[in-house]
Amino acid sequence: MVAVEVPEQPSIEPENIIGVDMGIVNIAVDSTGKYYPGDKNNDVREHNADLRSRLQSSGTKSAKRHLKKLSGKEGRFVRNTNHVISKEIVQKAKGTSSSIAIEDLSGIRMRTTVRKGHRYIHNSWAFYQLRSFIEYKAKIEGIPVIVIDPHNTSRECYTIDKKNRPERSLFRCISSGFEEEVDFVASLNIRNRAAVNQPIVAGAILDHIDPSVVSSDLL
Repeated sequence: MVAVEVPEQPSIEPENIIGVDMGIVNIAVDSTGKYYPGDKNNDVREHNADLRSRLQSSGTKSAKRHLKKLSGKEGRFVRNTNHVISKEIVQKAKGTSSSIAIEDLSGIRMRTTVRKGHRYIHNSWAFYQLRSFIEYKAKIEGIPVIVIDPHNTSRECYTIDKKNRPERSLFRCISSGFEEEVDFVASLNIRNRAAVNQPIVAGAILDHIDPSVVSSDLL
């Protein structure tokens, strides 16, 4: 293996922030309204989980060889998916002079409860790998990455900072009437939390929200 040193660009002075929410149903959703759905990935991984279970039950030498191959194939699949998503997010940030805000999902496996049928998908999904790819690519381009606390990002109304309980995939604020898809709401809250710590852009982000961003047309 040959290591190639890639020169880093000087850090930009960001004019905007792109918030990125990571999850299972949607691998990522950003605050511009871009969705990176995970249905195809989850279908593949559910299939692999079933196959893995059957091979482990078999216990033969042939089954063990197949398990090793399956593990390598799945790892490459996840890695490629995360490369594609991270590249698009970083290039978007570069093109809009934006920093990138992401959640600190360290320990997400232990903190979050998921349905039994989705436990394998959740426990094995590479949240940390996607974050690492975003940070690595952003560093090369000189784009700041802000890591924020994920607590209640999907439960707060980004317009008035009031907590609400989402109804499945839909967020509806009882106080303001604001209604949107829950992952998109999380990305907006991530962006706004990052803006609080970024005085250069905080005023522009928090004082003026482009109505075109909060639109069902973007979903």
